[in-house]
Amino acid sequence: MKIFYVFITLSMLFNAASFAKPNPTKPSSKLYEMRIYYPTPGKYAEIVDRFRQYTTKIFEKHGMENIGYWTPTDTSRKEVIYILAYPNREARDASWKAFGSDPEWKAVVAKTEANGKLVDHVDQIFMTEADISPAIKLKQASPERTFELRTYTASPGKLPNLLTRFRDHTLKLFEKHGMTNIGYWVTQEKDPGVQPKLIYILAHPNEAEGKTHFDEFRKDPVWVKAKGESEKDGSLTTKVESTYMKPTDYSLIK
Repeated sequence: MKIFYVFITLSMLFNAASFAKPNPTKPSSKLYEMRIYYPTPGKYAEIVDRFRQYTTKIFEKHGMENIGYWTPTDTSRKEVIYILAYPNREARDASWKAFGSDPEWKAVVAKTEANGKLVDHVDQIFMTEADISPAIKLKQASPERTFELRTYTASPGKLPNLLTRFRDHTLKLFEKHGMTNIGYWVTQEKDPGVQPKLIYILAHPNEAEGKTHFDEFRKDPVWVKAKGESEKDGSLTTKVESTYMKPTDYSLIK
């Protein structure tokens, strides 16, 4: 009889576990768009100010979610880097169409470009949240932080391996060395034959500390071992790009 009750109890526990809700770690299904604006010569301050006074509010009016706005700490780079989020690609296209035809926006353009265009050209990068990403929080820390935008081009066929290394080792080691993981994305390439890139943003107390912490991370024996074991068949990346950035005063992430 005791064996019977033990069997029943184990069966109930098994069934309960089978129907337990999974741990909510699924990444957001939102579409993200990183846009990099290159102002016409002499118009940098004006384009930054137009976002402050008008553009971000009109974006919100048309269902676009402002994530963050930054400018490079290298002042020779006259760029505005920002990220928007949308429910999906269809919503994104509809929002931009409505934004472009909005009389309020047309009036802003006429007013701010009376003496010439403010934007020379724009780079666009479409992205989805990587499954390794923490929840992206629109947090304004005090004191204000410095951010680092990092773009990884994986070796052919090695993006899954790269993501696995981040999942198993890199993210935890970043936090160990005083770096805050803000968000991780994979790009949506126009050509389906092109391997997506990994893009992520870290936060640092300032640029100098960010560089110091990264040097400490690279020398960490745990990282040295993980890197060596993961690259027995060759490097996982062919190119790594880094841009240190300051948040604008109107950025929702600071």
